Amino acid sequence: MPTKLGNLRALKSRYPALEILAFDDGSVDGTAALIAQDATLVTLVKGDGRNGKAHGMKLLAKRARGRFLIFTDANVLLDTDALTSLDACYADPSVGGVCGSLHYLAAEGTVTAKIGGLYWRLEERIKDLESVSGSVMGADGSIFSIRAELYPDFPDTVLDDFTTSMEVVFRDKRLIKSNNVRAFEQLVSSRSDEYARKIRIAARAFHTHMTCSHKRKNLTLANKFRYFSHKTLRWFGGGFLVIGAVTGIGAITLLNPALGIGTLTVLAAAFYIGLRFQAGTLSSIVEIVIAMIATLTGVFRAIRGQTFATWNPAKSRI
Repeated sequence: MPTKLGNLRALKSRYPALEILAFDDGSVDGTAALIAQDATLVTLVKGDGRNGKAHGMKLLAKRARGRFLIFTDANVLLDTDALTSLDACYADPSVGGVCGSLHYLAAEGTVTAKIGGLYWRLEERIKDLESVSGSVMGADGSIFSIRAELYPDFPDTVLDDFTTSMEVVFRDKRLIKSNNVRAFEQLVSSRSDEYARKIRIAARAFHTHMTCSHKRKNLTLANKFRYFSHKTLRWFGGGFLVIGAVTGIGAITLLNPALGIGTLTVLAAAFYIGLRFQAGTLSSIVEIVIAMIATLTGVFRAIRGQTFATWNPAKSRI
């Protein structure tokens, strides 16, 4: 938090008219007191217990006075030129929101961090292509912005950054990505932390997907394709993996039972070895499989009605 506050002071110095608001969701580690020490820099809004990020963001959006809302997380640092680049994007009246470019630090640490960094570089590339061809299908909460009049109302259980940013597209405005609006964040380095994080994010994202089904019906054909290929296919990627593995091993077993059992044994052994180590190609493959299964698990939890309004941050960010 001291590093974050220093980053906010630099931004405030560069942009004196910037209004900064922060939501504290019942923290017990002194975070609120630390923020409150400099009331001239940040307006602190405290919740009445644990209500979750989505609840807090709605409170902040109601209090904000600017024409443009900028959202960022407590563990994210913004480049001091970010707001100048952001302002330039809004010169185009068709633009209703802007996704920034998130850069992960220490992406070559553990295999979990390495694969997380690789996944995010792919995600950034997809958003680049979506932005060039039309609109990005949802923003990440680390850094994005929308026009204030587009801010929607939503339940506390949804993924607020996904819901808020997609509202731009639902309202027939463009959600674009600017690589000049840069932000920096530490990666999660623990496999267990990342597994739990992916389950939570997938559950909240798919819950959001179901909640906004009536709005998705009005998307253009091009945006429906972007949404399906970027979001829906990824949510069920773990299912495709499981079906492919079971089908493949089943077919081999029908042709040659001994070979089928041997194949299953080799795959199980490879998976076990990949779990035991934090380096190498095999460990990286296992990390990808775990991520896909975690996402699928989150989707199934959402389908069963489980939601995650509150959570504790991962403690293993490098």
